[in-house]
Amino acid sequence: MTYNLLTVAAIGPETVAVALAGCFWIAAGEVDVADPDGDPDLRNWDAPVLCDYRAVHGDLARSLDIYAQGETADQPLESELAAGFAKAAGTAVLFPAEEAPPGAYWVVTPEGLLTRARLEPSDDEPPLYSVTAVEAPVPHLPRAAVTRFAEIVREQRPDTPLAHAFAASVEKRRRAASDLARSPDDDVSSALRSAKGNLVVWERVIRQMESGWAPAGWYPASLYRERLEARDELSGIGARLPREVSELLGEALAELDRRFAAATEADPSGGLRRELTGEPAARTPVGGWWWRRRPDPRPWEQD
Repeated sequence: MTYNLLTVAAIGPETVAVALAGCFWIAAGEVDVADPDGDPDLRNWDAPVLCDYRAVHGDLARSLDIYAQGETADQPLESELAAGFAKAAGTAVLFPAEEAPPGAYWVVTPEGLLTRARLEPSDDEPPLYSVTAVEAPVPHLPRAAVTRFAEIVREQRPDTPLAHAFAASVEKRRRAASDLARSPDDDVSSALRSAKGNLVVWERVIRQMESGWAPAGWYPASLYRERLEARDELSGIGARLPREVSELLGEALAELDRRFAAATEADPSGGLRRELTGEPAARTPVGGWWWRRRPDPRPWEQD
């Protein structure tokens, strides 16, 4: 198993070996720590744990590429290794996040604080590594701005079983030469793509709402507005689809709408819509009923 850690402190190879040994429950002599550009004949390639050790510049000091060989019994998750290593080596440690945005990392401190971090390397050679932002204050990174990472929440994609089942049912009917398969109308194909995509994002926001906005614990107001607009799109798509597909979509929406209503509370004055769109109050309610319900508390106001 491979791991990539970046340290804030300029720790030496001996400290690295001891800290890794404790994390993998082996002796320090069973950890090979070396410069990957050094003499390969001097390395112990049979060591249970190999670590390429490089100096880096900027807000970070060391890059560690770690490989636990197959015979290593204890192979922790990268997050577990980072936390254990940070505590043992006495330095804050960064490790990559799973999300797609460039620079998405986690940072863990020796005291156990775990928060997100944004890492930005420069175009210099060698690059300078700047930790420009964190979601919670990290004393080891005093120059990093403290902010929420909306792009991370946008990349989170919880499972959408209802949307998946809808798409699978439509495909089954297509293979059975349904009206959808025989129709040459580009509008039908466009409507179907829109239905599939908007159903996915509508189910996502409902699942995240039901989970207490996990895993981030909050939700950007701009993204919540986009999800309501996706529901707007779904409200008019059925008339552009073959009857059997429209019925399938209606069944999926009925279930999701029921769950959305259960997870929100009434907002008859339209205060949430005005907050999200900046539109003035209207005498006649605007938009679908989903605009007149609100999550409580608002997830963009949570700590």
